[in-house]
Amino acid sequence: MEVFGDKLFNAISYTRSLLFTEGELANLTVIANNKFISVIEEEGEETISIDHPVGWRADDTPINSTNTYTKEELINRYKFMSETKLPLDGIYRLVTITETLLNFIFKIVLIEFPTKIPSKKKVDVSVALGADSIESIKIGIVDIILNEIAYKSPKEYAEEFNKYVGINLLENPIFHKYIELKATRDIHIHNAGTANDIYINKAGQLARVKSGNYLPVSVQYFLQSYEACLQLTEILESELNKIWPSAKYQEHKNNINTKGKEKVIEENVDQVIEESQKKVADSNETSTEK
Repeated sequence: MEVFGDKLFNAISYTRSLLFTEGELANLTVIANNKFISVIEEEGEETISIDHPVGWRADDTPINSTNTYTKEELINRYKFMSETKLPLDGIYRLVTITETLLNFIFKIVLIEFPTKIPSKKKVDVSVALGADSIESIKIGIVDIILNEIAYKSPKEYAEEFNKYVGINLLENPIFHKYIELKATRDIHIHNAGTANDIYINKAGQLARVKSGNYLPVSVQYFLQSYEACLQLTEILESELNKIWPSAKYQEHKNNINTKGKEKVIEENVDQVIEESQKKVADSNETSTEK
């Protein structure tokens, strides 16, 4: 039977593999773009035409279009993809993956230990009447708590996390780097990349620009953020193991000592890719059957 500590470890291990995959795919994308730039530079013609789909018809056929670029225009497009779009899209994914893990830990702890929920917590009548079991009511209450916490500031979120889970994230500098990363993500989603007072307040001493200035996201920043998210998973893993010991965590540490960290990482990434490909294949098979 899987103990609670193992459930937590599995979630963290899977998340770390997703992060590793993000880093690997980003690196492969940059390498591919650089190689294609070399091909463009060696092209004899001064203009290059590329066909690509711009939509999809009702009969499941693509609507194609042809763009003609000068060599310089096309090279600049690929440089923009590698140097600007890739790191920006990358930090969106890093935050989403890490945020999902934190919320999952929060949720699974409250479901496993409902006594942590305040006895005076109010419950919407619809949650109770619409539930088909006590377990459903419990999950409904947990979802309400998580929804309330989602709107809190990063500092308040960390305080709630400490209260319910028992880990003080604010004590670790890595979490503050994550807060700045999340604030950067929010600025690029909600304010076109221009820092404001909300960003300054969230990022605190780690704020990278003054309010009113554009908040850059470079490849270097993506890699630094990537490393911070990985370190955060390791911190969570270690601290949660102190509260809820995991045999799988210890086995993981032993594997690293035996095989080496790089080999373990490679195996984990391969497993995530295989699982993702299987899900896509199963989804395509289901769609075909319909």
